Amino acid sequence: MNSIDLSPLYRSSVGFDRLASLIDSALTGDTTTSGYPPYNIEVLDENRYAITVAVAGFDQSELDIQVEKGVLTIHGKRSSNEEREFLYQGIATREFERKFNLADYVEVTGADLSNGMLTINLVKEIPEAMKPKSIAINQGGKVLEHQTKDKVSSEKNKAA
Repeated sequence: MNSIDLSPLYRSSVGFDRLASLIDSALTGDTTTSGYPPYNIEVLDENRYAITVAVAGFDQSELDIQVEKGVLTIHGKRSSNEEREFLYQGIATREFERKFNLADYVEVTGADLSNGMLTINLVKEIPEAMKPKSIAINQGGKVLEHQTKDKVSSEKNKAA
């Protein structure tokens, strides 16, 4: 598959390197990625989100959640060596790893495991320095006047 040429973006923008790598990894990513475990991404309000992952059969101690360099990783690994004989096994309990790319300023605020559902809470907190601000326009500063030749020569004569 061909990659997208983002060089026009680089000519007039600064700091979009991560966007380019996200697009490239999305286009060249593994298309055989399993749908296991299923998950939902929910918008709770303007700056709050939740990712809910169905982890039936996993205990809290068998789940690991990490955030590194803007990537949220959820890893599940069964630690039970219990031998069981099933007539039918429809509940998957195999090892898994799910990764989610987080936008700038999105932070994980907590996680909860209830009824086989792992819910990870996220919030987008834009730093004060990055929020839009109004700039006051000063009128009390020095104002340059347009001076005519006659006015300039009369001011020179006064100074002399």
